[in-house]
Parts: sequence; structure tokens; C-alpha cells
Amino acid sequence: MPTTINKQRILSQLLNGTKSKSPTATAANSILSQFAYAICREGAVPEMADQAYQRLVDRFFDWNEIRVSSPREIQEMLDGLPHAEDRAVRLIRMLQEVFETTFSFDLESLIKKGAKPAAKHLARYEASSDFAVNWIMLKSFDAHSLPLDEPSTRVLQRLGLIDQASSEPDAVREGLESLVPKSKGHQIADSLTVIAHEYCTERDPACGRCPLHLDCVTGQQHARTARSVSSRGHRPKPR
Repeated sequence: MPTTINKQRILSQLLNGTKSKSPTATAANSILSQFAYAICREGAVPEMADQAYQRLVDRFFDWNEIRVSSPREIQEMLDGLPHAEDRAVRLIRMLQEVFETTFSFDLESLIKKGAKPAAKHLARYEASSDFAVNWIMLKSFDAHSLPLDEPSTRVLQRLGLIDQASSEPDAVREGLESLVPKSKGHQIADSLTVIAHEYCTERDPACGRCPLHLDCVTGQQHARTARSVSSRGHRPKPR
């Protein structure tokens, strides 16, 4: 496991080695809007999430129209996102849960509760997730929070920034938030996602092309394996 200094260097290279655009302008600042956007964004690259969210708000009149629409109609708006059908069902479920508990589509009263009580409240929704809660904390509450989804956690594990056995999101964030400035939370989240989808795929990662491969534990292992296979392949035949 890298030392704290090495972790900081790797995180700096993560920020500098990937292109991260400014925070999305498609999602409004309301908590409900960020909740909906987080469902689009979790496990997906920012550009595709932005496009899907924009199609949603352009196509439907309001949140209630989305709530009463069929999953198939919502899925069409989420085309291009992984597991679009599941996301559509989840989005409708989230809106239904909010409507049943508030008789509206307004969660702004949570601001008065403060970040921690609000996070606990949001986590109780069936359609919620650790990523969604922490995305809302970051975007709507300006909290020092890192929204980490499965692809992001995979990258962190392969980089050696967290233990391979780490699975508890709270424990993962606790070790990273002290190393990541509050103002960089959004950029780190986007950079991890870009690395995960462009290079650090679940199967057959493109370690040699990854801008972090020189500092990546997994990338170095892949390089050693490739050199070993290459040297065996070029070994002279006995006469």
C-alpha cells in the first residue's frame, strides 16, 4: 500500500492526467434535481449522464410527468447509459417515494436539517444509494464528500489507494477525503470515472495506455507479466 505522500502524488496525477470539464450545468441546484442526476451519473461517464439528464428535462413537462410515465418511455431518454432499464425503474421509484412522503417534488426542507441528518433521510429511500447520497451532499450541501461508485472503487483498488478487500464506502472515503481538497471532490469523481471507462475496465484493462500506469500497482504487475511472456516467447530454441 503506498505511503501518504505517494497517495497524494497519485491523486495529483489523477487530477492532472485526465480531462475533467466543469461541474455539470444540466442539473439544477435543487436536491431533487441532483438526486435524479445522480441516478443518471452513477456508473456512467459524465458526458453520457449529462446528455441523458438533459433529454429527460427537455422531453417531460415536470417531475410528475416522469413519475407517471412508463419505464420504457424513461428508458428511451436514458439510451446510452449502462443498465438504462434499471435506471428508468429506479428514477420512477425515487419520484414516487418522494411524492408519497412529501406530497410534492420538493426536498429543499432538508437543507435546514444540515448535511448529516439530510444524508440519513436520503439514504432511507429505496431508490437511493451511497453514491447518490454523497453526490447530493457534494452538490447541494457543499459538503466535503466523495461520491464513489463501483467503477471508481475498482480504480482506487487497482491503484493501491485503498485495500483490495475494501468494500465499505464510508471506510474508503474516510481514508481519501483527508487527501482530497474539498474543492476537488467533483473533479476526482469525474476523473476516476473516466479512467474506469477508458482504461481500467473490469476485464482486460488497457494498463499500457493508462496515464497512471507508472504509479499503478496493477499496471506494474501487468507490465511485468507482459515482459515475462515476451521474454519466454523470444527464448532461443536449443540446438
